[in-house]
Amino acid sequence: MGKIIAITNQKGGVGKTTTAMSLAAGLAYAKKKVLLVDFDPQGNATHGIGASKTGFQKTVYDVLMREDSVDEVKITLDMPPMDVLPSTVDLSGADIDMANYDVGREQLLKNKLEVVRNQYDYVIIDCPPALGLLNTNALTAADSVIIPVQCEYFALEGLTQLLATIRLVQRLWNSKLTIDGILLTMYDATTKLSVEVQQEVRKCFKEKVYQSYIPRNVRLAEAPARGQDIFSYSFSCAGAKAYLSLAQEVVAQNERGRKNAR
Repeated sequence: MGKIIAITNQKGGVGKTTTAMSLAAGLAYAKKKVLLVDFDPQGNATHGIGASKTGFQKTVYDVLMREDSVDEVKITLDMPPMDVLPSTVDLSGADIDMANYDVGREQLLKNKLEVVRNQYDYVIIDCPPALGLLNTNALTAADSVIIPVQCEYFALEGLTQLLATIRLVQRLWNSKLTIDGILLTMYDATTKLSVEVQQEVRKCFKEKVYQSYIPRNVRLAEAPARGQDIFSYSFSCAGAKAYLSLAQEVVAQNERGRKNAR
């Protein structure tokens, strides 16, 4: 059974979409079967991974709010070798549309992903940077969560609210949801602030913080601007090496979890 991981943090600019794209690509290049779900109305993952070049007609909105299946809407990429559920600004209307549902609006994405999860080793969801019904759908569909945290001032701002939302989802719709880890992003070892933030986050969350961390790296900004994943664009750069390390850590973590569940 494939594992569904939501990449979420309602605080913008923390490397959420970069993490979703790069983790998905890293897993795909490691021969894992991967589906990347762009669940952010900004559609940055769709464009950044190169899926917009395919000229798609339907999006994740059609899967969520209409009768379309994941298999009917997904785009299959050659580089990186994975499937993508694309997104456009149309998805921003889903919060309003779902508000008209009396029952089951939190499980819409879960119901669609459950049909295809066995086709994949990993389903990675790029969540919207807001705590609304879209984010609730993503968390309800997910097995676990990865939270990117920027190594800058106010890094922990908003985490209290996000953790409260996760607890709410656990209580009402998805009791098995877990936090896989906190991912430190935009780390700059030359600044005292980055070092202090890393220490503070590790002090607060202890073993929940990944050993891998993502350095501030210009290649990570350049790659999506060209519609390429970081490994295709600059395999030897520090950003690519960091996300490859994260992908390896995620796989090892998942395999340990499977062994413990036996």
